[in-house]
Amino acid sequence: MLRRTYLALTAATLMAGPALAGGHSKDIVDTAVDAGSFETLVAAVQAADLVETLKGDGPFTVFAPTDEAFAALPEGTVESLLMPENKDQLTAILTYHVVPGKVMSGDLSDGMMATTVNGKEVTIGTEGGVTVDGANVVTADIEASNGVIHVIDGVILPPED
Repeated sequence: MLRRTYLALTAATLMAGPALAGGHSKDIVDTAVDAGSFETLVAAVQAADLVETLKGDGPFTVFAPTDEAFAALPEGTVESLLMPENKDQLTAILTYHVVPGKVMSGDLSDGMMATTVNGKEVTIGTEGGVTVDGANVVTADIEASNGVIHVIDGVILPPED
């Protein structure tokens, strides 16, 4: 149970490369900004007023969808979610991509359930590559000063109550 909770914290937001070249002194938000492929995610985090939270002590695990992942959503979805009147829905989606704690890819097991910051669980798969609720982890274990990012190729949505 503790391992499941710990794994749920895994974050997927950034691409390692130059952002981490000198170590991991930048927090999750700054790492995402520097990567250049998370503009939509960063805009969404700003619209949901989650920047300060994700710059906090953590640790956090973030499953970070790329700009391409957001672009694959039905037309108008992102624009609608960024509207102030949809802030609660946007926050629910974004917090579904964050697990408390620092969960590295080596900590994952097939069928593992991880509780996200929004209170719902994601399902981890490890057969034929790592997945989170069906989204593929395309880059794993990008360390930041306050957690870890795992880049995913899809936007995952919390189950409806």
